[in-house]
Amino acid sequence: MFRSRAAGLSGALGTLVALICAALAVPSPAYAATPTVLYASPSGSGSTCSLSAPCSLDGAKSKVESLTSGMAADMDVYLRGGAYRLSQAFTLGAADSGQNGFKVVYAAYPGEKPVLSGAAKVSGFSLFDSSKGIYRAAVPAGTQSRQLFVDGVRAQRARGPLNPSGFTLSGSGFTTSDSSYASFTNASSVEIVDNSDWKQMRCPLASITVPSGGGSSLNVDPACFANNNTSVPNRGFPFNGAGLPKLNAISYVENAYQLLDSPGEFYLDSSAGFLYYKPRSGEDLSTADVELPTTETLLNVSGTPGHLAPVNDTDPSITYTGSWGSSSGRNLGDLYNDVHATTANGDSVSYTFTGTGIDVLSETNSDEGGIDVYVDGTKVQSVSASASSRLAQQVVASVSGLAKGRHTIKLVKTGGTYMVLDGFTVVPDATTPAHDIAFQGLTFAYTTWTLPSTAGYIDNQAGVLWDPGHSDAPIRIPAAVQVHRGSDITFTGDEIAHTGGTGIDLADGTQKSTITGSFIHDTSGGGVSVGEVDDYYLTDSSRMTTGDTVSQNWISHVGQDYSDAVGIWAGYTRNLTISHNDIGHTPYSGMSLGWGWGYASPCSMQSAQGLTTCAHGTIYAGGNQILSNHVHDVMNVLHDGGPIYTNGGQGNGDGSATSVLAGNLVEVTNNTNNRLYQDEGSSYWNTYNNVARIGGGGWIGMWTPTIHDIDIHDNYSDTSSYNNHGTNITFNQATIVSGGAWPSAAQSVIAAAGPDAAHQPLTGRIDDDDTAISYTGSWTANGTRGYGDYEDAVHATQVNGDTASLTFTGTAVSVIGEKNSDQGQVEVFVDGTSKGLFDTSATTRQTQAVIYSTSGLSAGSHTVQFVKRSGTWATLDGFEVTGVTNDTASSIAYTGASWGHYAGRGFGDYQDDVHATTANGDSVTVTFTGTGISLVTETNSDEGTIAVSLDGASQGTVNASSASRQAQQTVYTVSGLPLGRHTLTLTKTGGSWLVVDRFDVR
Repeated sequence: MFRSRAAGLSGALGTLVALICAALAVPSPAYAATPTVLYASPSGSGSTCSLSAPCSLDGAKSKVESLTSGMAADMDVYLRGGAYRLSQAFTLGAADSGQNGFKVVYAAYPGEKPVLSGAAKVSGFSLFDSSKGIYRAAVPAGTQSRQLFVDGVRAQRARGPLNPSGFTLSGSGFTTSDSSYASFTNASSVEIVDNSDWKQMRCPLASITVPSGGGSSLNVDPACFANNNTSVPNRGFPFNGAGLPKLNAISYVENAYQLLDSPGEFYLDSSAGFLYYKPRSGEDLSTADVELPTTETLLNVSGTPGHLAPVNDTDPSITYTGSWGSSSGRNLGDLYNDVHATTANGDSVSYTFTGTGIDVLSETNSDEGGIDVYVDGTKVQSVSASASSRLAQQVVASVSGLAKGRHTIKLVKTGGTYMVLDGFTVVPDATTPAHDIAFQGLTFAYTTWTLPSTAGYIDNQAGVLWDPGHSDAPIRIPAAVQVHRGSDITFTGDEIAHTGGTGIDLADGTQKSTITGSFIHDTSGGGVSVGEVDDYYLTDSSRMTTGDTVSQNWISHVGQDYSDAVGIWAGYTRNLTISHNDIGHTPYSGMSLGWGWGYASPCSMQSAQGLTTCAHGTIYAGGNQILSNHVHDVMNVLHDGGPIYTNGGQGNGDGSATSVLAGNLVEVTNNTNNRLYQDEGSSYWNTYNNVARIGGGGWIGMWTPTIHDIDIHDNYSDTSSYNNHGTNITFNQATIVSGGAWPSAAQSVIAAAGPDAAHQPLTGRIDDDDTAISYTGSWTANGTRGYGDYEDAVHATQVNGDTASLTFTGTAVSVIGEKNSDQGQVEVFVDGTSKGLFDTSATTRQTQAVIYSTSGLSAGSHTVQFVKRSGTWATLDGFEVTGVTNDTASSIAYTGASWGHYAGRGFGDYQDDVHATTANGDSVTVTFTGTGISLVTETNSDEGTIAVSLDGASQGTVNASSASRQAQQTVYTVSGLPLGRHTLTLTKTGGSWLVVDRFDVR
């Protein structure tokens, strides 16, 4: 059949080969060690976890625990397709870890889509209010949830109009002459939301009453109002920079049945046990998949110890002996702004704890001195708190390696003028991470987070909140996928979507862990979180968050409920790499790295900032890298942020831990004041080779003297505006480019930004802010217009002659734009030939309109150009292409050991090559963004049947058999899919050969 044979296996894994061979009862190739293969299914009940009798998820976990001690190869747990409905998180710990250098791998069974779901499926809807088109279904009384998804699309909690007029803040309530609010039922479930500057603040109501003069008074829950208005937490450096803004207006009112007036809105009456929903056009609730999330976290991978929070010096279990005094309000960076201190040698402090170790937090200064440390009555250390200048919250003594149990630490003053105690951090367990666990191709979806329903949303910044119930300790939005104290935990090719909180969180000293090639979208909170905000003082590297990687991911539409959330957030981290991610369509910043504000900056710089006291300590962050990311369409709701935002210090000034911000493309920046925003305390950064274009604000900003020691050079921008009030800033103005005439070096940055080719889905829809589109002229970009644009954003220009060009490989293309009364004529060129003028004027606005379309092009490279010729505006929403992708594309995944690449056959193959396999069970998988896909390949007498799986669902089989060889035949095609991301898997089931020549995506 084939004229030549290539030896490559296309990167197929031995584990998958063993799986396929086991399924087909054929011998597997020889490997150095045979992996253990287990299986799980949503309804599994087997005890051996075999392919024919798979276990439940918990059953597979138990089997893993019994087998890990003698691991000589990776252990693979294949999850069959379907929904694993979880009432609580699937939990893995140290006992579930890989051993002997091998991993336990939880992976999707080839061609299937396992979904770890935290939702209950709701059915039984009936028409409740025919005049309003509202349907109702019964749910168990007491069901708590803040989210609903219908056919995979997020529904909106019943909400009033944006920025309603007529409200006046009076006491802890908002009054209005509008009497309709007084008729709202379940008033204590109603919430008010205030989006202001960089914060979202929300509170439940205590009641709704009628004032003496009529109208309505929305009376806010008193505790929540205090936390968001009258007593806004403001702990200062290193926890926050300012308490403001505060809740003093209403952006919208949410969660009342009486607000249920728009298609796609829902209301859950928890106490009565009813779910109300107003369907969108085309939705049929008798057949729709309606998912009501009730679980907060789906996966919890946790080692020990967990989260560590210091015990303050005022804790009543601490015993002070001698002439100790307490000093509060010093504003010197103390934990909770207070310390205990003594001047008498021999004075002591004791604390009894249960654990394996303890850190002593104190202040170091020139007037501090010696301290003897006793544990259980035995002297174990003599330390000194003496230093040339004051540093707050220093670990002056640390004890580890104790037998887990009850111990007493005693500190005795032996020298210096003062001995100061700021707190203790107890380490309850030895550091034992969960480790060497991998998750591949899994979907985590449908969670909720109910704390805001009772406590409100007490915002600090970027999804970091205050917990008034625990002395205003910082807390973060919980994640659907949570890792605490992990090591070598890897997520590859996973999808995390439709969450009520953050997507995924590498927390509490997680090290050497990776999130790669994953699709994280439609989250209520952030996309990815790494690190903590309250472990800045650590000196024990085993407890630091270090060595993690977030790379090659697609992160979009985060912050769907909590507008301060960001695409990627990192707190205190060391040697974190954030590279080649695509982050877009966010309400606030695209990325935020670092914490602490000016805490690590010297007192002289704090003074120059106008601060009258100096809260100064050390942090362990440093050596972080932000490289080659594409960050776009950000800051759609809030203000005072940017595509890439940094905060707090990096490194220690000797060059050993300088952080790098390089090679990034930031664009479409909406409410942005700085596109590269190096905020308060940012220090020891090397910022270079970035491109900032199309949007508002300066290209870079450093607004205050606590920002220091940043080297800024070799950047590119379409605006010369910047802000530099930092200290010791080496500032080189960017190369300023006009009209889109980017020099070759900048073009290289643009081309390399975002995921590489191997991690890009095939696509039939090119959005207007895709890096493949080249804009020349004076284009602007606008997000969150609310008109129905694709991804709710467009590019537009008012200048005749401005152009937008796309070079693509395919057979058809359409120009997608807008028609409206302020639009005019545009000219379209294909491969340099004008196709004429096209009128985009219309009496009413039409979004995602097809301005021009052509098909029947030769399967090859083409260029389409869109040129404004008349009218006030020309608007581009993107292009639709029928893209042709050769079998050699790096984003095509071939699974199985028998695949080979065959070039130069001379049979009429596209680009004269194919991939082919002879083994039943071998498969090929492509992920694409569009509405349809076709397999175009050869048919022949030695071809056979192919099993088709689309988005994890079987589509039956197709047959590539024919009486004689025919090249470039359409063997499988599908169209009319919802515009979005899809996955197609083709598996060989018959015949001598399965041949792949190309895929056409629409």
